[in-house]
Amino acid sequence: MAGPRAGTVGERRETGPGARMAGPRAGTVGIMVTKWTAGDLNPVLCLDVNSEGLVASGAEKGALTIWNSQGGAIGHLNLGGGDAVTCVSFSHNHSNILYASHSETVSVLDIRAFEEPSDCFHVNEDEINCLSVNETGSHLAAADDSGSIKVIELASKKVSRSLQRHSNICSCVTFRPQRPQSLLSCGLDMQVMLWNLQKTRPLWTVNLQDLVQEEMEEMQQGAGCQLFNPPLAHFTTVASCGNIFACGAEDGKIRLFRVTGTRFELEYGFRGHSLGVSQVHFLNSLSHPYWLISGGNDAKVMLWDVSEQIKTDVKGPLKSLGKKSASSTFKKGLGVGRSDRGAKICKENKANSILPKLSIDHGEKVNWISAVDIKGSKYILVADQTCQISVYPLSGL
Repeated sequence: MAGPRAGTVGERRETGPGARMAGPRAGTVGIMVTKWTAGDLNPVLCLDVNSEGLVASGAEKGALTIWNSQGGAIGHLNLGGGDAVTCVSFSHNHSNILYASHSETVSVLDIRAFEEPSDCFHVNEDEINCLSVNETGSHLAAADDSGSIKVIELASKKVSRSLQRHSNICSCVTFRPQRPQSLLSCGLDMQVMLWNLQKTRPLWTVNLQDLVQEEMEEMQQGAGCQLFNPPLAHFTTVASCGNIFACGAEDGKIRLFRVTGTRFELEYGFRGHSLGVSQVHFLNSLSHPYWLISGGNDAKVMLWDVSEQIKTDVKGPLKSLGKKSASSTFKKGLGVGRSDRGAKICKENKANSILPKLSIDHGEKVNWISAVDIKGSKYILVADQTCQISVYPLSGL
């Protein structure tokens, strides 16, 4: 890492409580952490990285910063109104175009001339929580506190779809790689939904509470079973194949799902965090597509290899607790045999023995995680309750 630029960025390296490795060899190995600090001293809420390795961060009071991969703040502005920047997302096919949400507005910026927004969208009815741009750069999705998802056709700058099926805050929306017309959403109503832009209703819906209830039934209301917070769904991430996605929830669990056609089913569930999982991200550029990083309200950051938990083939019809929203005669998986449900729950319970490849005691509740390549090496970026971005190296992967 290069040193700080005088007057713009402070940067320090440190070890100690905030940079310990946990897991099987807890306390035996230290990991170096680098801190990036912008001059505005506002808590950082969100991060994104473009194809050239430039990092965008959004913070309280409208603070928006562009960083180079060495931690230098090369652009900074405060969006009008001073509302917190809740999400930032680069365009996939135009790496200089950045979308930033603040309150009910999405601002469009060109980081080559980082000044006032070149355009703004005022289409959401409540505070925006998450933005996603599809791979072709044709559509932008914005999920908000009302539970609504507004999909904007960027060429015409008009709303092409208003997706309104979440009954509580929609916390995350994610376009699927290789499928620019398909997206996933999740929310505090514990629902995970699969959408296609050709329809206004979700193709398939799974309620995480149904999965928890099935688990409790199989464990006969508690023999060796711990009670956790309800599985409010916080974040989803999709692997580069486009068919595998992970969901982090308030019960501390990460669940892996597989999409097949117009539905998806649970592949695996495992718990590594003692509190809610606020962030999950697949690291699709590593040696294989199933490295997953997670961050939680327990101030932990973890790296997982979930390739062994992902089946390489699917045999026979899917059995799921989901429901097909397009039909008025859907069934919520009640026809699944009890032995099949038991096998699924048994698989989930065995997953509790999965250990993270890396566990970092970060020391602060995690707001956002991302990753960046620096000179051929991968680093995890962590935003928390402070004004700093923590940078952790991932070596040997």
